[in-house]
Amino acid sequence: MGFLKEFKDFAMKGNLVDIAVGFVMGAAFNKVVASFTGGIVSPLIGLLFNADFKDLKYTLKQGTVNDAGEKVGEVVVMYGEFLTNVIDFIIVAFVMFLIVKGVNKMKKKEEPAPEAPKGPTQEELLAEIRDLLKK
Repeated sequence: MGFLKEFKDFAMKGNLVDIAVGFVMGAAFNKVVASFTGGIVSPLIGLLFNADFKDLKYTLKQGTVNDAGEKVGEVVVMYGEFLTNVIDFIIVAFVMFLIVKGVNKMKKKEEPAPEAPKGPTQEELLAEIRDLLKK
């Protein structure tokens, strides 16, 4: 039973639970950003190219159409999908930056260490002790 207790202690540590909660919230936030990019940003950028932004591609090799009506042997670079994912990443990174910046601002700033009291230096005290011992 020592192994199970050790695992329970490990799993219930505050940091691990915080990471798990952050991971779940990050995954949900990523879906929101993906829907924002796919539903709002991509169509607006797509207006510039007169196409759906996610479907933008560069064809390197034309394929042929088989009996089922599907293209076979086509080689394409799907740069629209890549750019959409880059935009998603930039939005998530920017929001995370804002969150971290806000949390850091809310944290209590460390108070500076109190200054050493004004008074005689160590050398002056030693000289005074020496003089007292001479008497």
